[in-house]
Amino acid sequence: MNPLLNQLQPYPFEKLKQLFAGVQPDPTYGPISLGIGEPRHPTPAFIKQALADHLDGLASYPTTAGSDALRQTIAHWLERRYGLPALDAATQVLPVNGSREALFALAQTVIDPNSKALVVCPNPLYQIYEGAAYLAGAEPYFVNCDPQRNFAPDFSAVTPEAWARVQLLYVCSPGNPAGAVLTLDDWKELFALSDRYGFVIAADECYSEIYFKDEAPLGALEAAHKLGRTGYPRLIGFSSLSKRSNVPGMRSGFVAGDAAILKKFLLYRTYHGSAMSPSVQSASIAAWNDEQHVIDNRQKYIAKFRQVTPLLQEVLDVELPDAGFYLWARVDKLANISDVEFAKRLYAEYNVTVLPGSYLGREAHGINPGTNRVRMALVAEVDECLEAAQRIVTFCKKLAG
Repeated sequence: MNPLLNQLQPYPFEKLKQLFAGVQPDPTYGPISLGIGEPRHPTPAFIKQALADHLDGLASYPTTAGSDALRQTIAHWLERRYGLPALDAATQVLPVNGSREALFALAQTVIDPNSKALVVCPNPLYQIYEGAAYLAGAEPYFVNCDPQRNFAPDFSAVTPEAWARVQLLYVCSPGNPAGAVLTLDDWKELFALSDRYGFVIAADECYSEIYFKDEAPLGALEAAHKLGRTGYPRLIGFSSLSKRSNVPGMRSGFVAGDAAILKKFLLYRTYHGSAMSPSVQSASIAAWNDEQHVIDNRQKYIAKFRQVTPLLQEVLDVELPDAGFYLWARVDKLANISDVEFAKRLYAEYNVTVLPGSYLGREAHGINPGTNRVRMALVAEVDECLEAAQRIVTFCKKLAG
């Protein structure tokens, strides 16, 4: 067996399952889960129809590079969304089966396993980054997210000695769990570091279309263009239809950026067997070409967060995020209670599931920055989220005594 597998931690939801083992929730309350970030708004009918209309594609082997039509559709969406100059759809865009598998696979492409490489990961983090680092033969280097910077990672805390070993940096903007969006100054700093030390930046932007301000979140390729970085050197952006279009089961996304890296990534994926179904490609073209359903979806999140956030602010230290569909709440100010105990008791007493923040973080530089916080995914319809919030308020008032 591959010994690197022994370095992997259980996924947060497996830890949550173990935490709840043997706990019988109060049957007075029906179950409500705010634990998993799985979009639960309905899939738009036109996307389902496009999938059904192209089932004949199942009779053909797909190419790893995807169809010209899909790559061009994605390129045009990037140009519209981020104000980019024309992309070369043949070399700068590649369809992938959801951003998750591509985030993992990129590490296998760009890491030299014989070099004692470091992979920079935000902390708290999407656990795929950590697993990708270990299984590529590298070591994750956790950069704690700073509450004073709206939980954006504090890259200034990384030493020059560490940067010299970094081959890949994962950044999530808008962030998971706190929804922080990197600024142009943040990107300028990261690009300067990439130029100096030669590492690749993997920009995870799967939450980019769910936001609460008038201005859409700045994207990685957009930042590079604004800063005059022709060709997006050592930069790969990742996006997905899962959250944007409520199709997590379709497993459709893309990577875009540095053509030289994507050429090697395509070679890796040819052997990896990661081609997208032609039927899914056709449905993806329909989804990327339509913005109205994205606007409608975003409005549902805005209405939901505007109702739920003030309720929870009565009892918890929590703020409206820049973007994304999570609330990142501090719980220890109510009583002497940990995030883990808060989640367990809330489940037992009110049948509401939230995710302990410490499950998303790692002990690094003396702290686990997820400790004493919980992540709440407001992915259900508004009535269910409001009911969950009301139960949490009652629970917190009970804790406060």
